[in-house]
Amino acid sequence: MRHRAFFWFILPSLTAMILLIALPIVSVFVQSLYVEHEQILKVTKNCTPFGCKEETTVDFEATQALTKEAPLGKFNGFDTYANRSHLAFYEVKTAWRTADGLQSFFSNLMNLPFYKALAFTLSYTFIVTPFVIVLGLAIALGVNALPKVIKGPTIFVSLLPMIVTPLIGSLILFWMIDAKGIIGATLQIIFDDPDLSLKASPALTWITLFVYGIWHSAPFSFIVFYAGLQTVPEETLEAAMIDGASRWQRVRYVVVPYIAPLVTFILLMQLMDNFRVFEPIVGFSAQANATSLSWIIYNDLRGQDIQLFGSAAATSMLTILGVAVLLTPVLIRTWQQFNRKVV
Repeated sequence: MRHRAFFWFILPSLTAMILLIALPIVSVFVQSLYVEHEQILKVTKNCTPFGCKEETTVDFEATQALTKEAPLGKFNGFDTYANRSHLAFYEVKTAWRTADGLQSFFSNLMNLPFYKALAFTLSYTFIVTPFVIVLGLAIALGVNALPKVIKGPTIFVSLLPMIVTPLIGSLILFWMIDAKGIIGATLQIIFDDPDLSLKASPALTWITLFVYGIWHSAPFSFIVFYAGLQTVPEETLEAAMIDGASRWQRVRYVVVPYIAPLVTFILLMQLMDNFRVFEPIVGFSAQANATSLSWIIYNDLRGQDIQLFGSAAATSMLTILGVAVLLTPVLIRTWQQFNRKVV
């Protein structure tokens, strides 16, 4: 394809990416350099027959005038990234100096909101992602071996977690693990502990969110792997059977290498999705025990009287940077494998 023809071919997609991805990211970055204007206060004197009293109130007219004059807010540079709500350089340095050891240092680090959210986000990403890939492949292999009569209904049932929206699915499980729910009440009977609650313990809350993440994302992995299994050459599998290969050996040496590109695709998608975990935390009302970077953004925009656009923008940029760091090794390895094939 000629360069001119290729340019016109990719122009619509390139234009959409610039308008819908690049420009919004630039806009968010610019907003992260500003903070909200401080409210202008005024002192008024209210006099009654019993005397006069001074009251301090917000001067809404002056505040609005200041906002109109500088709608982005007050320029703060990169100080927002370094404050206590984000990377907290000063607090981290202080925690390192005063810590008795690594355990004490990490304990102090978990008191900082950003690092507490980052710890859960990374744990969720690195635990849920491999389980989703392995479980999805196992389900796909099992369904692919079923008779045609029951294969259709089995596929439908397997896709139900993906059909249910994340927020509704998390709410359903939230009600089930309640002390009066079927799962919560059953666990209390099994462990003979009427005070056992999956919502009260941070560790149990994390485990519950991990299980929900695997349950909700596994159908996507399953359907992609199942589609890929339909393209595996039957001749190669039959040749392996003739050579005496067991089912496990056929899967390991024939099926898995053939669908390896799908593993990379699912890995990329899951890393991006899981690093932006948000709905389960809201659905489970788990913010007391587990917060994520996306939840911090939500809390900055909706959890307070004043919307902290600059803080939310800074967290958004750090989230984008985190996703880029996670995807870089996978993309580099994919590029290296592609170059080997070309050579």
